Amino acid sequence: MKNKIVLIVLFIFITTNLSAKEYHVSKQGNDLNSGSLQSPFLTINQAVKFAFPGDTITVHAGTYREWVKPLQGGTSDLKRIVYRAAPGERVEIKGSEVITGWRKEKNGVWKVIIPNTFFGNYNPYQELIHGDWFIDNDRIHHTGEVFINGKSLYEKETIEKVRHPVAINNSSDPIGSTYTWYCESNATHTTIWVNFQKYNPNKELVEISTRKTCFYPEKPGLNYITIKGFHFSQAATQWAAPTAEQVGMISTHWNKGWIIENNVISDSKTNGITLGKERGTGHNTWTADAENINRDGNIHYIEVVFNVLRNNWNKEHVGTHIVRNNTIYNCEQTAICGSMGAVFSTIENNHIYNIYTKRQFKGYEMAGIKLHAPVDVTIKNNRIHDAGRGIWLDWMVQGARVSSNLLYRNDMDDLLIEVSHGPYIVDNNILLSETAIVNWSQGGAYIHNLITGNVKLVSDKNRFTPYFLPHSIDMAGLTTIHGGDDRFYNNIFTTADSNGLSSAYESAELPSWLYGNVYFNQKESTINDSHNEVHLNYNPTVKLLEKEGDVYLQFSVNKAFLEHRVELISTQTLGVTKIVKTVFDHPNGSEIIFNVDYFGINRSNDNPVAGPFSTINMENGSLKIWNSKEL
Repeated sequence: MKNKIVLIVLFIFITTNLSAKEYHVSKQGNDLNSGSLQSPFLTINQAVKFAFPGDTITVHAGTYREWVKPLQGGTSDLKRIVYRAAPGERVEIKGSEVITGWRKEKNGVWKVIIPNTFFGNYNPYQELIHGDWFIDNDRIHHTGEVFINGKSLYEKETIEKVRHPVAINNSSDPIGSTYTWYCESNATHTTIWVNFQKYNPNKELVEISTRKTCFYPEKPGLNYITIKGFHFSQAATQWAAPTAEQVGMISTHWNKGWIIENNVISDSKTNGITLGKERGTGHNTWTADAENINRDGNIHYIEVVFNVLRNNWNKEHVGTHIVRNNTIYNCEQTAICGSMGAVFSTIENNHIYNIYTKRQFKGYEMAGIKLHAPVDVTIKNNRIHDAGRGIWLDWMVQGARVSSNLLYRNDMDDLLIEVSHGPYIVDNNILLSETAIVNWSQGGAYIHNLITGNVKLVSDKNRFTPYFLPHSIDMAGLTTIHGGDDRFYNNIFTTADSNGLSSAYESAELPSWLYGNVYFNQKESTINDSHNEVHLNYNPTVKLLEKEGDVYLQFSVNKAFLEHRVELISTQTLGVTKIVKTVFDHPNGSEIIFNVDYFGINRSNDNPVAGPFSTINMENGSLKIWNSKEL
């Protein structure tokens, strides 16, 4: 019997590989070629026409200015369609075009007049950013963008603010904020004025965003696609509300089983990667219904949820994506977002930074990672910093696990969990921003984290949000946020404000559990034997160091901390959530034992210590917590 199984597997492997083809694309190619290595295509979209399940499209070095529109998807993990950059070659896919012929005005200001036919059916200098939960700050914002030598400039709403720019002093780049642009467009032409300061744009690389995306199938349902090793940038992306079609520079378009890995993704007007919904189930429904004063955004999103449930929102058709080992930066809304389309997915080992840095507009959908309905989603081993908000999980956070992530210098908070009922797990994370956690939900488990910032608890009696049967998207009910039903086990808190954690939960309607935690910087040093918690009048002086892409943590611990032993936590320890009435377990329903630390090292079964590290081995007074060479 075993020999027969081996022969069947071998047959499938051989026949799959015999039928698979590899098509090549090169800047030295021609779209009339055959697509072989010796006779490559010129454009990626020409290769798209020939690719079927099991095939690979290999793109060679160069810059490709096109919107890649897949026509076919794969049929399984064994028969994917793979888009990859040729190994060792830099391949850029840009949503922009080079612009020359600038005419000088004065004081560093230049202008160019472009016929509207240049843009085809999408002109980003006529298209305004808009959508549900978008806040324009009382001015207009176009989806287009201007770049000089790869650096994006600041759009202004009047020509005078281009001619007389004023630095934004609270910006992360005050000098860069004086490089400004303004546009006007009529029926035939678009004019762009830019203050290039000391630069002559006719001697530099000047690009403007012209395409709404870089990689996006025009129809949903194209599954099992892999995107690997590219540099994506400079698309004129639109605001992605959870009630809208969500299109970033890479967008999955309501399908299943994509792998997006080892890419560099930067300089999107709004979003880097979107794993979200399509247009047919609703597109900015609240904005479109603005005259109806009896229905707020909460009601509109509930209606969209029901629309999505009627549109094959299930594990067989949607989600189960893998997003890993990407570097994503310079996006003004999110690095990764997704409304309902990210279910059952894994987001791991990505480096995300400089998200929402220009701050010319704002809204309620901005973070390094922003997901609605992250059902059974795993977010692990990511580094997220300088992102405004680090991770924002909103509505229907059930079965999600946020594990072993490094978050810092996010000026709003590291983690926000909004209007959800659990169960969800936050374990082994290093949360170093001033506000670490905003818990606007119930039914969460926070285990073995290092938390140097504040923890805030919020209830919400006005919004009814859904919850599901375990490990599914079968709706079980809707209810409001009473506050509580949370577990804080074996965490380290280093701020004096964390002492208010117990008092914060006194106002929660549902009971909560605090056990095995260590609180530093307390006014008094006490041990609460009933909860095995220790309060220490000691400052561990936690400091973060960044060096050559790696990240180190400096801190000191005292004898009292080292002697404080805790219990090993498991699914059985955490019990059952009050609202959803289910346990904290793996997506496959098996028990979780929290016996692995931030580094993936096994904890002692007998006497583990609090916090994300099973042992603390300092080299030269610091602990390496992020290795850039592993990305």
